[in-house]
Amino acid sequence: MDNNFTQHTAKERYFKLQENREHFLDRAEECAEITIPSLIQPDGFTTSSDLYTPFQSVGARGVNNLASKLLLLLLPPNSPFFRLSIAGKAKEDLSERVELKTEVEKSLATIEREVTNKIEQLALRVSVFEALKHLIVSGNVLTYLPKKGSMRVFPLSQYVVQRDSSGNVCEIIVQEKMSIMSLDKNVASEITSDPDYKKDSEIELYTHVYKLDDSKFYVCQEANGVKIPSSIGTFTKERMPYQALRMIRVDNEDYGRGYVEEFLGDLKSLEGLSQSLVESAAASSKVVFLVRPNAVTRKKDLSLSRNGDIITGSAEDVSVLQANKQFDLQVVERMIQKLEERLSFAFLLHTAIQRQAERVTAQEIRYMAEQLETAMGGIYSLLSQEFQLPLVSILMKRMEQANEIPSLPKGAVQPTIITGIEALGRGNDLQKLREFVAEIGNLAQINPAVVQSLNPEDLIKRIATGLGIDTDGLIKSQEQLAQEQAAQEEQMQNEQMMQMAEKAVAPVAGNLSKPQPQ
Repeated sequence: MDNNFTQHTAKERYFKLQENREHFLDRAEECAEITIPSLIQPDGFTTSSDLYTPFQSVGARGVNNLASKLLLLLLPPNSPFFRLSIAGKAKEDLSERVELKTEVEKSLATIEREVTNKIEQLALRVSVFEALKHLIVSGNVLTYLPKKGSMRVFPLSQYVVQRDSSGNVCEIIVQEKMSIMSLDKNVASEITSDPDYKKDSEIELYTHVYKLDDSKFYVCQEANGVKIPSSIGTFTKERMPYQALRMIRVDNEDYGRGYVEEFLGDLKSLEGLSQSLVESAAASSKVVFLVRPNAVTRKKDLSLSRNGDIITGSAEDVSVLQANKQFDLQVVERMIQKLEERLSFAFLLHTAIQRQAERVTAQEIRYMAEQLETAMGGIYSLLSQEFQLPLVSILMKRMEQANEIPSLPKGAVQPTIITGIEALGRGNDLQKLREFVAEIGNLAQINPAVVQSLNPEDLIKRIATGLGIDTDGLIKSQEQLAQEQAAQEEQMQNEQMMQMAEKAVAPVAGNLSKPQPQ
């Protein structure tokens, strides 16, 4: 156990690690201000404080749209995003007992459905959507999945993290404010006995998580330097309920980078031009009448007159003050249009699953869906390892302890992600295979002998692989085909012999039926 973790309180460690977070937090606040300001609230913010109101909505629309598309990739509705497979020695043992393989796969499929249903019951998509917005804007977010209840989401302003050179988490400290009434009675009495305790102040609760060894983490909560006994525990690396997620990884940095940060220049330019356009348009829309000094037309008569009134005056005495900035505003509008177009492509606002038309084919819909996955592939890869796999492991462990699914042998079952990058690779292979078969079909129209060059069995297996289907027990083996062919040939031979026998017996039977001469 590291002395840095034990010789200091969780609060002291939090403020020590806070120094390294300041730069990333300032950048996150800057990105949130021009997208969704409420995501990263500035220091000293209270419920009575006012947040900055952006002059454009492209940033907010882009973040929400990108988060929605990522949510569809991470947690697709009505289908599991993972598959359980047998691994290690159990796989070797099962290969020798083919009759049990189908039953085992059925059981694993049942567990997959139960875990997927659990995700729906816990309403994880709501929490994950919030976490994804934080990732896009600030590049960092902390998720916590307790033993009971749904997932909690902590913004970058509420936690600190320390990683090793490989990017693995070594230490996490979460800061929360709560009422002392929510704490254990013994802990509350110890805190209130402190002479420095103020009754009207909230308690700062610190959750300290740090690495014990390569496979185990220690967790403890502290309030005013007092450890809460019920919170002390250990977790394995695979079952860690605290996950410090990153959007874009940078080597040798404890925190990630946000997606918004990469387009901060365009967003700032759009914000400034939008503000100028709004203010200039407001100034240009102001109508002011000017009356020439010592004119016949009186200002009072002009201001009090209604539509259709007759007053004494001269039209030459009155003029309208105009800004005459319409040409300048046109330049601003064109620049805003260019910026909005660039940002729309960056945040996939132009990517739709279905084009606007009277007739849209299913092939077009599939194509647009593939384009969406292709665009999100790079961002998805890190979340697949740091979010999806730990989520499956944590949920399965939680459901095993609650007897909602059967306990699985350690190391015998391995979850595999089947969405995103992995699905994209299979989809591309399948698409190329379809194009290849289509080209062979075109050549077959010229020379039918080309089809004979294909191996039907191998083609069927590759199509099944592209679709993610296990062909064991589904496709007949060569031995089975040979046996069936032999049986068919034997049946045909028997039928031929029967026909020949019938032909031979028919004349004899005819002769016997004829009357014999006396």
